[in-house]
Amino acid sequence: MANEDQVRGKARDIGGKVKEEVGDAVGNDKMKRDGQADQVEGKAQKKVGDAKDQVSE
Repeated sequence: MANEDQVRGKARDIGGKVKEEVGDAVGNDKMKRDGQADQVEGKAQKKVGDAKDQVSE
């Protein structure tokens, strides 16, 4: 079962991908970079959740 960090991290990663694509489509470099940053943060948060899950097993 996924913990909160895993779920929020995955959601942030997906949201970042969407933001990056929208920024690219409309030519907004800041939005594109923000989306990329959100993806990195989301992946990191998911890894924290994965580690917590491993410890709790």
